[in-house]
Amino acid sequence: MDATLLVMAAGAGSRFGGLKQMEPIGKNGEVLLDYSVFDAKNAGFSKVVFVIKKSMEEDFKAIIGKRCEKYIDVEYAFQEGDDLPGGFTLPKGRTKPWGTVQAVLSAKDKINTPFAVINSDDYYGKSVYKYITEHFEKSKEMCMVAYDLEKTLSDNGTVTRGVCDIKDGYLAKITEHYNLDKSTNLTMDTKVSMNIWGFYPDIFDKLEAGFVNFLKNLKDEMKDEYILPVFVDEIIKSENAKIKVLSTKDSWIGMTYREDLPFVKEAMQKLDYKF
Repeated sequence: MDATLLVMAAGAGSRFGGLKQMEPIGKNGEVLLDYSVFDAKNAGFSKVVFVIKKSMEEDFKAIIGKRCEKYIDVEYAFQEGDDLPGGFTLPKGRTKPWGTVQAVLSAKDKINTPFAVINSDDYYGKSVYKYITEHFEKSKEMCMVAYDLEKTLSDNGTVTRGVCDIKDGYLAKITEHYNLDKSTNLTMDTKVSMNIWGFYPDIFDKLEAGFVNFLKNLKDEMKDEYILPVFVDEIIKSENAKIKVLSTKDSWIGMTYREDLPFVKEAMQKLDYKF
């Protein structure tokens, strides 16, 4: 089946101290994103849409895009602060991104198939993309992949995770938990979201409506962001939306902090990918 991978790659990496999505990891200069796109292609995805900022376009295409173009169709969408629905303008002085909902919306015109959403600076494991394509083949429901909390923590600082309340295999609630580390009171097998979602194109209308409502109700026009876990929780509550939870035992590998880099390089090179 046709499926698209949407990669949110416009983030600035403030805690990492640079553009994580372009940090060399592999033996031949591969970045984390190379592994994700390669795995998605092998699982049946036929196209990738990279959501980036205009300011990084040249470097991103040279470092990442040209490699991916060798084996999968590649398109680009651009997430910019002033790309807002009619009637809204960018508050003077705001530089912070609007969040992951806007990132997904920026690719609306590029996607007409079922699609998965991922972060650019996370390695999700090989199996999760196959879980999603198999789900798309048999269901019209949205889905997400959930990880054990233990497998998503950093040794170098705290992290934010969407903690999942799951009932009968479906997401009942998702709540952002901040400053999580191994001393948390949550059990290590608590299921959490790592921002890997499976959607159909009809989600864009819901995302647009949610984004407009968010902009109408800004509390801090300099800092507020509208993120996918909040949006998903809203449509579960307001529409009884069904989001199938696909659990994995794969370990997440990601770069939240600069200090994570040596571990990530070692872990990825041990996997010995053959690009």
